[in-house]
Amino acid sequence: MKNIKHKIEKAMRKSLLPLVFGLISSLNYAQETNEVETEKIWRINFLNPAVELEIPTGQYSTFSSGLGIGYGGGYPDLTSSGTGFIYIISPFVDLQQKWFYNLSKRNRKNRNTEHNSGNFVSFRLISRGFPIAQNVGRTSDFDFAFGPTWGIQRKYGSSFHLLFDVGPQYYMDAVGNGNLWPIMLQLNLGFDLKKK
Repeated sequence: MKNIKHKIEKAMRKSLLPLVFGLISSLNYAQETNEVETEKIWRINFLNPAVELEIPTGQYSTFSSGLGIGYGGGYPDLTSSGTGFIYIISPFVDLQQKWFYNLSKRNRKNRNTEHNSGNFVSFRLISRGFPIAQNVGRTSDFDFAFGPTWGIQRKYGSSFHLLFDVGPQYYMDAVGNGNLWPIMLQLNLGFDLKKK
């Protein structure tokens, strides 16, 4: 069984990397004009309270880093003895490289592109630390999850921010336990504080 699991993980790693790079390359060519550029934004998120900084890494790409304290569930291979509603409240670091693929199209259709309002593909890494409160046992006080995502982010009104993204992830702890999780969801609501 472990041999089969190892072969599946190895095959997924081999096919995932070329797929992500191919998608990113094709999305870069999909931008037709130089009308829009990404912006530097400071944010306060309040679903999982955090401070976030999103900085341009290219005309159609950004890197966001968030630091906060929030709620998370347990990963099957990294938690035990939880019953009912499973929760882990802990500090976290959330890093995400985003490649926007429809900013020029949104601009041509007179849709809002301020504060990096667009659709994107990304690579996301999130790490959680020592728990403040939890109702499960963890194999380690630190865990990590990373993987590709597809998402949208929008600015509404003068500063309200919405971000949603989804994708598969690989999770692991500090002692080497880990596995694949088919769907990682993220929903952020918050306020943009400053741009440029």
